[in-house]
Amino acid sequence: MTETIPDAAPDLDFDLKVLPKVSLHDHLDGGLRPATIIELAEAVGHTLPSTDPVALGEWFRESADSGSLVRYLETFDHTIAVMQTKEGLFRVAKEFVEDLADDGVVYGEVRWAPEQHLQKGLSLDEVVEAVQAGLEAGVDAVAETGRDIQVGQLITAMRHADRGQEIAELAVRHRNNGAVGFDIAGAEDGFLPSRFKDAFTYLAQHNFPATVHAGEAAGLESIQSALVDGRALRLGHGVRIAEDVTIEFEEDDIAEGDEVNDTIGMVTLGELASWVRDRGIALEICPSSNLQTGAIAGFGDGIESHPLDMLYQLGFNVTINTDNRLMSGVTLTDEFELLVETFDYDLDDLLELTLNAAEAAFLPLEEKEALVEYINEAYSDLG
Repeated sequence: MTETIPDAAPDLDFDLKVLPKVSLHDHLDGGLRPATIIELAEAVGHTLPSTDPVALGEWFRESADSGSLVRYLETFDHTIAVMQTKEGLFRVAKEFVEDLADDGVVYGEVRWAPEQHLQKGLSLDEVVEAVQAGLEAGVDAVAETGRDIQVGQLITAMRHADRGQEIAELAVRHRNNGAVGFDIAGAEDGFLPSRFKDAFTYLAQHNFPATVHAGEAAGLESIQSALVDGRALRLGHGVRIAEDVTIEFEEDDIAEGDEVNDTIGMVTLGELASWVRDRGIALEICPSSNLQTGAIAGFGDGIESHPLDMLYQLGFNVTINTDNRLMSGVTLTDEFELLVETFDYDLDDLLELTLNAAEAAFLPLEEKEALVEYINEAYSDLG
């Protein structure tokens, strides 16, 4: 099918931090406070690159800003090292919720891999329970300040390991204790979701939803496997679905210096891109992280080359997320500000992106409808 890309929206001058937000793609081990890492590392005897909070935060950001997903993932060695005890997991989870709320998030899904937190002898169930206790404590702490936030766990299996079935069973076992969905994460290239086909079948048999990291470090084959083998209801990142979108311009229509988002062009969607768009499969796009890890290297060098705006304008179910707030040095407010500055998004655009996320949340219908109503009312009041 073919269609045109409309012009971008005008500039926005607004305090974005007060906007209610929905966070669907945010890793627990990628959102620690540097000061907390230092205190927990000292308690467990783990050596860090720096014991100064400011310098440590800068080290994480510089290491992540390498253009390599492999090096980006290496930064997690330090955060995971301090999340091996009940106390460490509890504190990190509690502060995670508080930091989300401070950024205006009213609903957040927290993804993490329990299998990476067993080094001190805890069981899979014990680490899930410790994180859930911390999340609930964070929700209570936020409520004491007169605000509300709702959170859920996305139980994640590491795609290079062989514990998919075990982790899927863990997720289902805790579905009434905070677990709202399943994910696979880690090194994507070379580890297709088909490796966990039986685990995904088990989840489907138990009516348990899955989002799958795909279309970040690998391309269309990974996305296809996520949808077919993983039965994914959402795509973690999914940005490389744009590789199945072809844009053709008449030579006379392109002036020197034009960007794709500023130019009317004819667009053709491939079968996979059409499937993802037409069925509203949510893309959990993380703009800054995508730039840092090289996920969008095939589209250009800067954030202005990110295909998220093209996908959004074409009607894909785009949601905006942070991925790892520590490594990328961003909040969801920062990502919204980046979209306003780069693509001239206005309040209506931010509302649509937020509603996309709310409607894609792994929530019961009644709770989802209440969340959508709350966001609409808040935007209406602020507007």
